Amino acid sequence: MEKKRFAVLMCAEDSEYVRKVHGGYSEVFVRMLGEEGETWDVYKVASGQFPVDDDLCLYDGFVITGSCSDAHGNDTWVRDLLNLLRKLDSMNKKILGICFGHQILGRALGGKVTRSPTGWDIGVRTITLSSSLPFTLSSLDLPSRLSIIECHRDEIRELPAKAEVIAWSDKTGIEMFRYGDHIMGIQGHPEYSKDILLNLIDRLIQQNYIIDAFAKQARERVALWEPDKETWKRICVTFLKGRL
Repeated sequence: MEKKRFAVLMCAEDSEYVRKVHGGYSEVFVRMLGEEGETWDVYKVASGQFPVDDDLCLYDGFVITGSCSDAHGNDTWVRDLLNLLRKLDSMNKKILGICFGHQILGRALGGKVTRSPTGWDIGVRTITLSSSLPFTLSSLDLPSRLSIIECHRDEIRELPAKAEVIAWSDKTGIEMFRYGDHIMGIQGHPEYSKDILLNLIDRLIQQNYIIDAFAKQARERVALWEPDKETWKRICVTFLKGRL
């Protein structure tokens, strides 16, 4: 049987912390999603490294990571990524987008991404799942509510035509969406552990993205709740690999 092959499209540089403690952001994804016998390739698309067109057919699925860049921006690599995602959609390839990846998928397919009118969402948040999940997830017997780590200030404000909201929260109206049975976006970070988020909060303060008082509240929210990491792993693996 031919080995499964997947690609991680890296939309950010590794922080020093993630590199030292977790071996890099791509490794965080591969540890969550990868299984024995699979091949996982990494493309640093934020640095202009993209798969060539002739290789796209080799992959069973693609994962788009988070980023500190704006999904509504027009950097060269962002425009190139939009073109790639439209091409993958036309090939009916499985695509899983996380945070920025969720937003850029929404934009590529015709939706609208903007700053959230309610500002940053940082911490652990409970989201509500719709009953209209992709067909491949219907066998998982999922609860109606799940907790997930969040860290974003942008969001999808208008869905693409033919897309469907499959999860929402009190803060964000489109926490997850599906587009057919081959594309799914998740606004939160199923791959994050609490230590990664806490380090990111420190860096956001240092870079003047957030103020100390807001960071204190975010840390308190992180301490109070646990993300449903194992359930999110099941969701992501099952969707990406099409299991029933």
